[in-house]
Parts: sequence; structure tokens; C-alpha cells
Amino acid sequence: MDLEFTEDQLDLREAARSLLGAACPPSVVRAVHDGSGDGAALWRTLVDHDWPALGLPEDAGGLGLGFVEVGILVEELGRIAAPSPYLATVTQLVPALREAGRTSVLGEVASGAVTGSLALAEGGRWEPGAVRTTARRDGPTWVLDGVKSHVVDAASATELAVVARGDDGLGVFVVPASGVRCSTPQQLDPTLPVTTVTLQAVPVPDERVLFEPGDPRAESALARVLEEATTAVALSTVATCRAIFERTLEYAKDREQFGRPIGSFQAIKHRLAECYLAVERASALAWFAALTIAEDDDRRSTATAMAKAAAGECQQLLTRDGLQLHGGVGFTWEHDLHFLLKRAMAGNLLFGNAATHRARLARSMGLVA
Repeated sequence: MDLEFTEDQLDLREAARSLLGAACPPSVVRAVHDGSGDGAALWRTLVDHDWPALGLPEDAGGLGLGFVEVGILVEELGRIAAPSPYLATVTQLVPALREAGRTSVLGEVASGAVTGSLALAEGGRWEPGAVRTTARRDGPTWVLDGVKSHVVDAASATELAVVARGDDGLGVFVVPASGVRCSTPQQLDPTLPVTTVTLQAVPVPDERVLFEPGDPRAESALARVLEEATTAVALSTVATCRAIFERTLEYAKDREQFGRPIGSFQAIKHRLAECYLAVERASALAWFAALTIAEDDDRRSTATAMAKAAAGECQQLLTRDGLQLHGGVGFTWEHDLHFLLKRAMAGNLLFGNAATHRARLARSMGLVA
């Protein structure tokens, strides 16, 4: 397993960083936070540059690259807390469509005509065993009833991949977002909005069923979708934490107290060193998980849990120390730091936090019942 980026991947990262620096300055993020703007123009720019098509197969209108390349773009979006449906569409909806072989819809994703998300969580739990949304047969259609929580970007999506439970097990259904009721609670980070989706007798014809309840492929397919979605959130969260660290380090070099930069004090050096190590450790684990997915390695489930746990612990340290080391200015609305702090904390809560994934690892290793 090669843990170094290729020349092409490094070029992709450099090009993405340059593009986002011009298309999504802090003023765009601030406009989303204060309600005076949105990320629509940024999304059009990403579509014009074929970002949604990057990881899709060529027979579906994609560019035929892999999950590592998708991860590079996810990381660059996370570095600047960009408001975009890219994360939910490409790492949550697309894997579900791909596992079911729906190349026609993937083509619409590649063109930017379709955006979407995965509606799995219920009561804040992203575990298939927690699904209580029901799917019942009614003649030529399936009918869905239930409530989904923490659906990313559902309010602006066109399609939702809904996980529901039938008499024979779990199934996955593609539901038009216009056919469900979305309620948006108060947001921690409006650039990564989560929505509560209510399904009341929503009809789903057979052609929009990805996996029927009882389909033997459904369980393994859903596990793979969750691994991709969780690893992508880990990559995004760690990238945000790295941006917090870089801003904090720069501030510590510039801010003077007692006639010296505060970064010259040993106590500050120690805290910055701990932050740096946390970011590097979490980044290494997140990229290892991305590689296990890209190479379909048997360790992908374990690697995903390790990556999300490390990302959550990194977030806890960086949001605390990043804020404290900025001093009073870190609390102000005028400073851009809070955009990154909110994005990191929001990412930690999606698809299970550090404690959830450490418990998952303990169960898989037989350490607990």
C-alpha cells in the first residue's frame, strides 16, 4: 500500500486549492453564516470543473478516478469550510447508487443535475440496527414511513437514499427530496447543514428501489456506503483541524506579549506541538482508511473506525487550543476562526463521534460483548 501521493494527485491538490482560494474566500463562508448568501455559485464552479464526475466510472459519464482523488477534493473543501453539497452527494449518495449499479442516475450526478444525501441516522445513531423507518409493499410500490435525523444537505438536495426496514430486512430507496418534509433545526455550522426528514406514506416505485428489503446484497452494500461516508467526514474534519492549527501557529508567531511573540514561550510551544502531532496522527489514519477503500482492502471497516475516532479526538484538542491560544480575538464574530471551529465540531458529530467508533473497535476486537 503506497502512502505517498502520485504526481497527478499532488497536481490535483494544488489545482483544487488554487481554485477554491479564488471561488470560496472567507467572505462566501461568512455570507452563509449570516444568512446573506449561499454556496450556489461555488457549486456551479465545481460542476464546471467536473468535480462531481471525478470518482465516477467512465461508463457513467465520470472521469474514472478513485476514492483517493475524491478524498483530496473533500480535504480541500474542509480546509476552508466550504458550503457545498459535494461531500453529501459524492461520498453518501454516489456510493449507494454505485453499489446498486444505477449508472443512469450517476450520469446525472456527474453533470451536476442531481445532488443528494444518505438518510440513515435515526435519533442521532448511524447504525443499521437503529433503523425504525418502515417500508411496506402496496401493490406496485413501496411505502415509507418514519423520521430521519442528521441528513446532510437534505434541504437543498434533489434525491435522498433512504434506508428503511421491511418485513424481510433493510432496504435502500431513492426518494425525491421534494416528496418529503424537511425541518432544519438550529445549525451549529450552516455550511454543513443537517436536516430532519419526515416520511409520511411516501410512495416509491420499483424502479427507484436500490435494494429491496431481504436483498442479500443490501447489508454488505450499506456497510461499504457507510465506510466511504465516514472516512470522507474524517478527512474533511482533519483538514479543518489542520487549518485551525496553521492559523493558530501564525497567530502565535505574530502576537506579542512582554515584548516577545507568544509562540516563543515554552508552554505555548508544547501546546502547539501537541496540536501538530494530533493533526498528523489523525491525517495518517484518515488517509490509510481512504486507501483501504480505494484498494478494497479487508481492513477497511477497522481503518474507518480508527480514522473517525482519531478525527474526533483531534477535533476536541484543536477546537479547544485553537480558540484559547487566539485569546479574546478568538471569541469575536469578526474573526474568521469560528467558521473553522464550528465546521470541525459539526464534522465530529456526523456518522459517530470518537467514543462511538472506539466502542465499535472494542466490539470488533472482542474486548466487550
